[in-house]
Order: sequence, then structure tokens, then C-alpha cells
Amino acid sequence: MTTDGHTIPNYMAIFWWLLGLTIAEIAWAVLPHHSELVLAGGIVALAIVKAVLVAMYFMHLKFERRTMGILFASTLILGVILVSVGIGELVLPRPGYARGVVHGPTVD
Repeated sequence: MTTDGHTIPNYMAIFWWLLGLTIAEIAWAVLPHHSELVLAGGIVALAIVKAVLVAMYFMHLKFERRTMGILFASTLILGVILVSVGIGELVLPRPGYARGVVHGPTVD
């Protein structure tokens, strides 16, 4: 019988890493920050690390062919683009409209 070099990952080690990152996220959320952008950036960064750990070990992407990784990465990039466009729609001002002004009939 031949082996393909696939070793069984240490799932408990990954669990402890995920638990530690979750505790770090909670600690980051509780600590005072200068801006909400720093708070959100730190939480998103930790969440990305956790998502990569789950995808690589529990979804077994680390042991798949490169084409599976390319497929996964391309959908991730598309998701980031779509979310960025959605956030841009909410944050960026629209031409011709004053920010915070409701247009339409007024009720007296």
C-alpha cells in the first residue's frame, strides 16, 4: 500500500488556536480604542485568521489540489468585491443629494 504523504492534522491544536483567537477577539472588543475603525480592523483581521484555519484544516483545503485552492480564493475575492461595493453604497455620498436630507413630500 502506498501513502500520499497526507498526515492526520492535530485537530485539538487547531481547536486551541481557535479558542485563543476567540478570546483575543473578545479582549480586543472590550479594550478602549481611539476609533471604531481600529476596533473593526482588529476584529476582522482575527476573524480572517480563524476562517483560514477552519478552511485549511477542517475543510481539508490544505491537502487538496491547487485547483481547489484557486477556486476557493476566487470566490473569496468575488465576495470581498461585492461586500466592498455594498459598503460603498452606504458610505459614499451620492451626487446631487445632500447627506442626511430626506427627499419627498413633507408632512406638516
